[in-house]
Amino acid sequence: MKRIAFFCIPAHGHTNPMLPVAAELVQRGNIVRFYSFNEFKKKIIAAGAEFVSCDAYLPELTERENFRLTHVSTTEMTIQDIRITLQMNDFLDEEFQIFRPDVVYTDSVCFWGKLNAWKHHVPMVVSTSTFAFNQMSSQYMKPSPKEFADMLFGFPKIAKELKKLKSYGYPVNHVLSLIQSDNETDSVVYTSRQFQPYAESFSAHYAFVGPSVFSKAEPDKAEHQPLVYISLGTVLNDKPDFYRKCIEALGTQKLNVIFSCGNAAIQNFSGNLPKNIQVYAHVDQLDILSRANVFLTHCGMNSVSESLYMATPMVLYPQTSEQYAVARRTQEIGAGILLKNDSVETIRSTVSEVLNHHIYRIAAEKCSADFRSCSGAAGAAEFIENVSYSKISENSC
Repeated sequence: MKRIAFFCIPAHGHTNPMLPVAAELVQRGNIVRFYSFNEFKKKIIAAGAEFVSCDAYLPELTERENFRLTHVSTTEMTIQDIRITLQMNDFLDEEFQIFRPDVVYTDSVCFWGKLNAWKHHVPMVVSTSTFAFNQMSSQYMKPSPKEFADMLFGFPKIAKELKKLKSYGYPVNHVLSLIQSDNETDSVVYTSRQFQPYAESFSAHYAFVGPSVFSKAEPDKAEHQPLVYISLGTVLNDKPDFYRKCIEALGTQKLNVIFSCGNAAIQNFSGNLPKNIQVYAHVDQLDILSRANVFLTHCGMNSVSESLYMATPMVLYPQTSEQYAVARRTQEIGAGILLKNDSVETIRSTVSEVLNHHIYRIAAEKCSADFRSCSGAAGAAEFIENVSYSKISENSC
């Protein structure tokens, strides 16, 4: 039996893959203490882990800071991660003394998880909810001019915040050591080696376990009418104009359409909807994808992985450079097609293209078989249990 401390940022796409791993570790007799946020409390407790709320350590955000966070500013996310780490310092010092974890399992961009593992000399495994990115696979990431400018002008601000970490005993010299992948850090990646770009460039310290999901359901596409599922995830989903165009494009077609848009964005759907369209704030996404024939997606790694797990081909509508990387790989395996623009006609024709040409479905089915052959949450749990202590060199911190 091991005591394992889980750490994650307050984000569904990062937390959800960790939950089946937590459940598996608990089932195997380990004690899992999950440091997270109140919106995930029920899910974490349902997985059998001890929930520890970290909401009290979230900093008060200005209107500008909140806007930048919700619009995925790398600079703002990095600065806030550092500030949360500092605010949690005394609390986590005490927790590490009391709980005394044998292993830390931390999300790849959860600085307070990584930094406290290093500071307290506890073996660490990184939970990677996207592709693993190194010098080779980073070629898939092409920042937009806006994202590039954000990073370029943000470095001085980040450097200023990093200096504060050292005075608290955190061993960090450069921000890249907090976010980059390297071949010495034990890492769980929730995809297969076949889907991971440049998988051959990653060492045995990487466990490619496939999608981490609770569902064992098989795809069942026996709907009387084709089912199109549309979701833009939980962050950049406030796009009323795009939703309106989708309704116009698909509302007159012989299709069933399900939207999942989140609590905030559901107000964008007002008035009478066509009879073939249903709108929800939240759905059981795996259940819908098991029945869907096409998924119009923002290309978050979680969503694409679940779609491929359920053998559902996609219309790809990425919003960030990370999502473009996932979209690019999905196109390469033939399981989806990029939405060239968001006009009504292009939405209609692209959905029709994926529906009416079996090559996309066949590619998705092939990837589904690959994903289902992976070790999944059980493989991740075994990898975490067997991690050994590695000395932290100056180059890795």
